[in-house]
Parts: sequence; C-alpha cells; structure tokens
Amino acid sequence: MVVKVFSQQDREIIKALQEDFPLCEEPYKILAQRAGVSEEEFLQRVQDFVDEKKIRKMGAVLRHREVGFKVNALCAWEVPPENLDDVAKIMSGHPAVSHCYDRTTAPNWNYNLYTMIHAKTREECDAIVAELSKKSGVKNFQILYSKKEWKKTSMKYFRD
Repeated sequence: MVVKVFSQQDREIIKALQEDFPLCEEPYKILAQRAGVSEEEFLQRVQDFVDEKKIRKMGAVLRHREVGFKVNALCAWEVPPENLDDVAKIMSGHPAVSHCYDRTTAPNWNYNLYTMIHAKTREECDAIVAELSKKSGVKNFQILYSKKEWKKTSMKYFRD
C-alpha cells in the first residue's frame, strides 16, 4: 500500500523552498509564485509542515569564501560538563561562530564542545579563539583548520 503524504501542491511548495531564496523585500511572494499558490497559502502550508513535523528546519548556506572569509576552523573545546550550557551560550553568541554543538568524548579525546569559526586570516581566527577562551575560561582546545572546502548542497526532494 502506498501512502500519499504530500499533494502535488505540497510538492511544488517544497520544491520552491529548496531552491535559492530570493533576496528581495517579499521573498515568500516570489516562492509562492514559483509554487503556483498565493503568498498566504504558501506561508500557511509551510507553517503546517512545521507543525506536522514534516519540515524540521530551514536555513541558509553561506558560501563564506565568496564573501571574504578565507579561513575557517573547527575548534574543539574541553568544557566541564556542568559548564557546557553557559560556555555554549558564550561561544554561539560570537559573530564569527556559525556552528556550536556538543559531542560525546572519546578515549584520548576529551573535547566535548565544537565551534566552527570563520575569519579573513589565520591570525584573525587565532585571535577569535583566544577571545573565546578568555571569555569562557576554557583553556584546553584544539584548532583544526580546514584545508579544503567541500561542495555545500542540501538534499533535494520532488525533483522533476
């Protein structure tokens, strides 16, 4: 038995959402036009998808090198577990940090908080790490600089 979860109209809305986001005053109006529905209907269906947990998140993909950030690094921090939330708030509040998340430690790898830091130079990146270390009080960390930028793409659904 095949269960039809998305109508053809829903599929058109999802296809519109997964393409480049229009950089204009009324982006959802443009997306709605692409999907063949009114802006109000488009926004309502998107909200329905979120409420029904059919859409978990929407986000931008910043091609940081294209906007001048030539250096990025994953910084692994060893944070006392009882301070993790407070330190994460400090780290994620910095404008150069695009990602901040906790992970389980491993043998010989006690780092449990990771930040992705973007800068124009390696020196600037080092300065940001030093600033975050000072603000958070976390002294044990490893900076892992990116050597290559991988293709950034998201999953595409309902392609023609």
